[in-house]
Amino acid sequence: MDEWLSIGEVARRTGLSVSTIRFYADEGVVAPAGHTGAGYRCYDARGVAALELVRTLRDLGAGLDEIRRLLAEEITVRDLATAHLALVERQLGRLRTRRAVLRAVVRQDSEAGQVGLVHRLASMSDDDREQLVEEFWREVTDGLDMGEFVDHLRPRRPRLPEDPTGGQLDAWIELADMVRDAGFRRAVRQYFGETFADAADHGRDDPSTQAQIAEQVEILAQARAASGAGVPVDSREARQLATRWVALTGSLCGERDLTEVRRQVVAADPGPQVARHVELLGRYHALTATINGAPQPLVQAPASTWLHAAVAALP
Repeated sequence: MDEWLSIGEVARRTGLSVSTIRFYADEGVVAPAGHTGAGYRCYDARGVAALELVRTLRDLGAGLDEIRRLLAEEITVRDLATAHLALVERQLGRLRTRRAVLRAVVRQDSEAGQVGLVHRLASMSDDDREQLVEEFWREVTDGLDMGEFVDHLRPRRPRLPEDPTGGQLDAWIELADMVRDAGFRRAVRQYFGETFADAADHGRDDPSTQAQIAEQVEILAQARAASGAGVPVDSREARQLATRWVALTGSLCGERDLTEVRRQVVAADPGPQVARHVELLGRYHALTATINGAPQPLVQAPASTWLHAAVAALP
């Protein structure tokens, strides 16, 4: 027969108060092994172990009904842990959202009326987030003659993961606030309109021009990859891309003298346009990279800057 312990001794061993142990007995969670002649409750080793388990489960947020079923072997520890893990993860998600909202309010020094908006942005569903970003890109590109460049923009969409970090939530709130801003939308649309105006003037509807513009997008994509990989502008790969770029530019402009085309390309400093692109969309791309868990974009060396240097380095 196991040694019986008084309720006071059990309290010292388990860290539970005497009143709590009595409460668990009255609720049918852990019954005493017996009573003394004077009617005091006593517990054996099994009861002490059960009370220690109850204390741990209560610390983890388990309810008395769940614990009662577990001790009665109606459910397993795994069942209980699985249910509470899901609960804790939901709670963590809500806490991360609250933290992101509070950070945004502090960062922006928001007025009282803006707090609700920030909370709505942080709590948006996947579909609502996708719709907000889609509306932004549709507004800044619809009706502009941008050819396949529109398709090139599509992969650059922020997609918040199912279990975002605090930093990703912070980035989403900032980006969502940015793309909602009417002034930002107008500025981006104006930038795209001016950037692609020259190409539109060169007969974009012509099938051969469509093919040339597709090649232009391809060369820029390869230049962007080369720039990101640190490929030298005087390398063989760079010379090949630069030569293709000069030939393509001459074809689009109707200029057969490629030496003259090269001179014009080198003379056309892309710096101001690149600076404007970075000023307008650099932060958008950086936030998108954070949200998507991707490397930060190399805004210091975009495709056009690298390609310009490669053309200048041609022998």
